[in-house]
Amino acid sequence: MSKMPVSRRQLLISGAALGAAWVIPGLRNAVWAAGSDAPEKAGVRVGFIPLTDCAPVVMASVKGFDKKYGLSLQASKEASWAAVRDKLTSGELDAAHVLYGMIYALQLGVAGPQHDMANLMTLNHNGQAITLSNQLKASGVTDAASLKKAVESQAKGSLTFAHTFPTSTHAMWLYYWLANAGINPFEDVRTVVVPPPQMVMNMKIGNMSGFCVGEPWNQRAISDNIGFTAATSQQIWPEHPEKILGTRAQWVKENPNTARALTAAVLDAARWIDASDDNRRETAQVLAGRAWINTKVETLQGRMLGQYQNGLGQSWQDAHPMRFFGDGNVSFPWLSDGMWFLTQMKRWGLLTRDPDYQAVARQINRIDIYKQAASAVGQIALPATEMRSSTLIDGKVWDGSNPAAYAASFAIKR
Repeated sequence: MSKMPVSRRQLLISGAALGAAWVIPGLRNAVWAAGSDAPEKAGVRVGFIPLTDCAPVVMASVKGFDKKYGLSLQASKEASWAAVRDKLTSGELDAAHVLYGMIYALQLGVAGPQHDMANLMTLNHNGQAITLSNQLKASGVTDAASLKKAVESQAKGSLTFAHTFPTSTHAMWLYYWLANAGINPFEDVRTVVVPPPQMVMNMKIGNMSGFCVGEPWNQRAISDNIGFTAATSQQIWPEHPEKILGTRAQWVKENPNTARALTAAVLDAARWIDASDDNRRETAQVLAGRAWINTKVETLQGRMLGQYQNGLGQSWQDAHPMRFFGDGNVSFPWLSDGMWFLTQMKRWGLLTRDPDYQAVARQINRIDIYKQAASAVGQIALPATEMRSSTLIDGKVWDGSNPAAYAASFAIKR
């Protein structure tokens, strides 16, 4: 490496004066390779599940964004969310493309031993769906209202629905959608856990009547003529948070520079993906490969571009497609996003009492690391507040202002 034209002290002084130390032309990457700002470990092992929304992690490695920040990102394909949980908490993985609710559940000791966790950034919004079987379609079920009639016509628990993990985003979307239709997910139907890549095959052999999972497995069910999309997750909550870049709090404490560099690399990759449809097409080509998702490009590409068809003859350009960056609004680890998952854990009896919602979210969501990474990447806007407001499918407004009241406000709960 050539000698830097200015000393580190001069750089920091001039950067402070400019208010943008990380975006001085020609010097941004040099800062990361100098002194105590260098990553504590160059090789970072990051787990992922074969889903479209692993894209920022994969492309950070494939396109060399990791090298830009002094890292070698080793993406590790995992078989299930349970495997991701176990390897993350044991330290076998440094970080992971992971379920938002799983990180929060680990923090609170729900569905497993307690571990202090960290959310470095959000990887995507939107892009999941609820798929129902063609057998239900043949019986006249095409939406939530007709599903309720089918549920009422059978003995309780006759229909089985799958999600991906007990505290997963998919469990929460499935429960919310069913409950909004007047179906109690814990009394009226049976729910089971199935790893995402196994959803379509399990529906094909008749193990479930419906499932909630990420793409491309909902589109795959349509392509294989096994099921149809009854609802997208963005119909349940437009611009909802989905996967995050998660790790252990202890790992961040021991490797703060590495955590910052990793976040910057994945954030840069997310921005690249969202920059153009051509970049999304290239991403779909990469993800379809055997090392990643191992499916046909056309199964991935349409919904990545927001082009939907539901297997019932309807096609549309979705107003809320899967987003990976969204001018930084997607990537920012909003406190209210994490708090929402806590309200649903309380609603469904996974938590027996209301936690200090905001305190938990502030402990997990490492806004400090994210801001440093955003500064390193450059030209990424930061929001004025750490909370955002959303309106869900039932008309309820979620803004994080009164989480305990929100959690208690649902007619169907445990």
